Amino acid sequence: MKATVWKSPNTVQVEEVPDPQILNSQDAIVKITSTAICGSDLHLLQAYVPAMMPGDILGHEFMGEVVEVGPSVTKLKVGDRVVVPSFIVCNQCWFCQHELYSLCANTNPNWELQEPLLGYPTAGIYAYTHAFGGYAGAHAEYVRVPFADNDCFQAPEGLPDEQVLFLSDAAPTG
Repeated sequence: MKATVWKSPNTVQVEEVPDPQILNSQDAIVKITSTAICGSDLHLLQAYVPAMMPGDILGHEFMGEVVEVGPSVTKLKVGDRVVVPSFIVCNQCWFCQHELYSLCANTNPNWELQEPLLGYPTAGIYAYTHAFGGYAGAHAEYVRVPFADNDCFQAPEGLPDEQVLFLSDAAPTG
């Protein structure tokens, strides 16, 4: 598939990359129908946030159509139109149970990289450096969505992508 990847500070490129795969039973694969460039992407482009690696796929504001689900996914089915928030949440840890989703304790495998940056760990974020989990982003044809039952929200019927897309990151940030 084609994806927009970070190459080096101030350099991105569209490249052919491997298609995402289901890695655990709670994953889904979403075919991207709309994605947006976020102002915070400038921090990545200019390498102000450390731990970008050449070939990292950009994009954390997105929506699309579910094309594959893992065996433990129960709330989604192939063909569902979904919007996906930028933070990845497990919905099982103490933070998620207390609606502190951006601090999810189970979705950032590289949390120790955040201690020097922030002083505390956060949840994983799509395409926001390896310090935020190293998850591939959605400036691509497809993206893997971990914990899909928690992280995919049905897009309202009858509304075009342009009216729903910003529920992924811009509206919650505002």
